[in-house]
Amino acid sequence: MSSRPPIIINRLDAERLQRLIDQADDKDRFVADCLEEELERGEVIDPEDIPEDVVSMNSQVQFTDLTRNRQMIRTLVYPHALATTEDGISVMAPIGAGLIGLRIGDEIEWPLPGGGKAQLRIDAILWQPEREGQFHR
Repeated sequence: MSSRPPIIINRLDAERLQRLIDQADDKDRFVADCLEEELERGEVIDPEDIPEDVVSMNSQVQFTDLTRNRQMIRTLVYPHALATTEDGISVMAPIGAGLIGLRIGDEIEWPLPGGGKAQLRIDAILWQPEREGQFHR
């Protein structure tokens, strides 16, 4: 796999994500393993220190799937919040896991189950909890 851009992760998000990874069942194992790699290589910092251009949990993100030449707007959520988030994408979905910690302008080649890959680019962060002062949501 090509090199991945550096990522920054909110400390509370990292703790919650680690719990999801630890509890993942067989059907989520592929994504959980990819997400765990990201947590291990990411810079984990306090919520108050998250830059405004970083994708954190509950951020509404405009991104392009360069593989399919398709731009999307999705809110990155925990699996339990999918039902109540109209434009939600789960962090435990292959594409959702690839978004965490990226900055505006970053591109990442992200593995998909079955051996495929997606090339993703962060175009904008339309809403971010930390930017709005919501550090403990």
